[in-house]
Amino acid sequence: MKITDIELGMLRVPLKTPFKTALRTVETIEDVVVMVRTDSGHTGYGEAAATAVITGDTHGSIIEAIRHFIKPRLVGQDVANLNQLCALVQTSMERNSSAKAAVEIALYDLWAQLHGAPLYQMLGGGDPVITTDITISVDYIDKMVADSLSAIDRGFESLKIKVGKDIGLDIERVKAIHAAVQGRALLRLDANQGWTAKQAVHAMRTLEEAGVVLELLEQPVKAADIAGLKYVTDRVNTPVMADESVFSPSQVIDLIQQRAADIVNIKLMKTGGLSNAIRIADIAAIHDVPCMIGCMIESSISVAAAVHLAVAKADVIVKVDLDGPSLGQFDPVSGGVTFNESEISISDAPGLGITEVRGLEMLA
Repeated sequence: MKITDIELGMLRVPLKTPFKTALRTVETIEDVVVMVRTDSGHTGYGEAAATAVITGDTHGSIIEAIRHFIKPRLVGQDVANLNQLCALVQTSMERNSSAKAAVEIALYDLWAQLHGAPLYQMLGGGDPVITTDITISVDYIDKMVADSLSAIDRGFESLKIKVGKDIGLDIERVKAIHAAVQGRALLRLDANQGWTAKQAVHAMRTLEEAGVVLELLEQPVKAADIAGLKYVTDRVNTPVMADESVFSPSQVIDLIQQRAADIVNIKLMKTGGLSNAIRIADIAAIHDVPCMIGCMIESSISVAAAVHLAVAKADVIVKVDLDGPSLGQFDPVSGGVTFNESEISISDAPGLGITEVRGLEMLA
């Protein structure tokens, strides 16, 4: 099975409600879709989310990276040589993690198809059903409470609450949601780099003293402020999770050595695909550091790859934040992984199992 071409398309899926964080507001899933074609007639699918405020990647940079730096290295290569192909992708250029992720996802899809097995089985197997949380966007208190109760009514047992815009209001938001849900769901707090270290400690101590129980606090400080992240981790009882602070395996090693966080959030768009995500999971497992698997605003193409990884690495990936497809008004993908509110299940189809992506605008 040799690679003959790599085609690109644009996918747009309106969200049910705007996605609001301390960093941005998004109303549509708008991602670049990668289709790696082979001489055997098989197609591998991948997807890249343009999240400029986090990864630095834009639609234009993703398209140019794949067309001019990654594709020329891969055409003519044999899918069976997966490690070699991933090395070619990772060394094609610096950074551009989302573009690399999209191509790697498609390569892993093809590699598993070559062997006639679902990707998660090729990665080690596991229980092909997992449960995700759902994001509660930062908004007026009444709206966030209503959204939280609605999510619980739909079966979600974990809520990821976005804060980070106003420290005083953030504390009131969390108190109100905690009181409203009355222990019916786990609460995860995500400040998206919106606080200083001292603000984070103040907020968390205030909440903890008020009896608010949180499963974790995600990325309270700026991505580069590892000292600040450690400052918070050392001073609050709630476990602290690093997200934007860790992209690569080497950064994870540094974070663990400094004991700057209790949990690591793995996202394929940050790691540049599955090969480095697997390395991060293995590093974390060696050091008994639990991981979450997360996503950007992505459809069920790239999120499917994250699901397969979560199943295969369930010993260390103990928290799941893969609600991207559930936030969209519809799922444009047929086959493979089924997203049914909080429950995500994998079929026994080879690879990612994707049979069709509807509504693609092919890029010339």
